[in-house]
Amino acid sequence: MKVTAVVVLGLLGTLTLFFKAQASTSLDVLWQAAANWTGTLPCGGWDCQCLFRNPKGCCCVAVPVFQLEEATFMRMMGLWKDLNSLNNKIQEITGGRNVAFMATMTPITGCFGPFNKNVSISYCNVSLNQAYGYNPALGTFTAPRAGLYSFSYTVYSNVGAEGERLYHRVQLMKDGQVIASSWEDNREDAEDSASQTVLLPLKQGNQVYLELVLGRFLCADTQGYNSFSGYLVYPLSDI
Repeated sequence: MKVTAVVVLGLLGTLTLFFKAQASTSLDVLWQAAANWTGTLPCGGWDCQCLFRNPKGCCCVAVPVFQLEEATFMRMMGLWKDLNSLNNKIQEITGGRNVAFMATMTPITGCFGPFNKNVSISYCNVSLNQAYGYNPALGTFTAPRAGLYSFSYTVYSNVGAEGERLYHRVQLMKDGQVIASSWEDNREDAEDSASQTVLLPLKQGNQVYLELVLGRFLCADTQGYNSFSGYLVYPLSDI
């Protein structure tokens, strides 16, 4: 029995080596046939020249991989352009919304005015000036961008004693055009104030300021009650 088993195992080993040799020979034959083929090899997108004729150090799927890389890159570029365009639109709508200013006149014990012509009022004490649209030296706000703006001002004067003439007129101006005004002309009140708030659509570069009308005066504002402020309510792209 032992001898029979050894013989069987020997036969199986011999057959295995034979079939391996046959398979290896068959693969070599197929490889050689492909290498010697003179027509087009149907490789399904693989690099046939590389696969069968120059396999060392060669990527057999170089062309598909390159095409995939190029397609991915172009797609990423397209997404980047779309995101950049979206960001520009968002900036156009919401960018630069922090536009606001607040300023008061320098405290005085005497009077500002009268003058022989209308004079722009300089509100020099600036507590807020976001986007730097307000120029305290000139008392002028220049719109940094188009939009709907809200402006407020307060006019205050104290002539000191009853019977003295309280006589002032202050105008809110837009590029030389009168938008609103506040005035007082009486001898019954020694002290008075008034406030106005207006909404103005402005183009970029429009200027808004307050002026004291000729012959009028503002007196004894020791607390900075005369004030001028404004802010961007929302931007406008086409006005």
